[in-house]
Amino acid sequence: MQATDHPTRLDGYASALFDVARAEGDVGAFVDAFYAAAKTISANSELRDALSNAQIPISRRQGTVTDLLGVRVDGAVVASINFVVAVGQAKYLNDIASRLAEIAAEKEGSVVAEVQSAVALDADQVTRLEAALSKATGKRVQAKIVTNPAIMGGLVAKIGDTIFDGSVKGRLDDVREQWG
Repeated sequence: MQATDHPTRLDGYASALFDVARAEGDVGAFVDAFYAAAKTISANSELRDALSNAQIPISRRQGTVTDLLGVRVDGAVVASINFVVAVGQAKYLNDIASRLAEIAAEKEGSVVAEVQSAVALDADQVTRLEAALSKATGKRVQAKIVTNPAIMGGLVAKIGDTIFDGSVKGRLDDVREQWG
């Protein structure tokens, strides 16, 4: 079943998590941490499959999340991811995180840009990136950064269906395509 088969349910989970974020007090920090953790988990197919496996007791799957994220991630975020695991939606964690980020951005009159970077970006770099993407799109942009060393350098930003590929890998692929 694709996530699009039940968008209302995913919206419900994302909305509930947004309420948790508001209750925690710093919506931006919660959403950013949840998004980053969910993307990390979703990128590892073995981990995602294990967390989705109903044959593994829920307590063991939740223990895996807690062990993995532990002290590096806020306790409310860990508990929220464990909630998603407990209700059997771990395979949709990526989609729920994306929808949560969209809801948070919509509340602030913004759009979400998922940005892949080969290296971690500091706050100043993210601010400059958001300004550049806002100028390019004419919309207020909130960047959600995902570190992806596979792009080799540069950035890939996705806003809705629009992709801005300034990655080294993308440029190399373009050269390969031109030269056969």
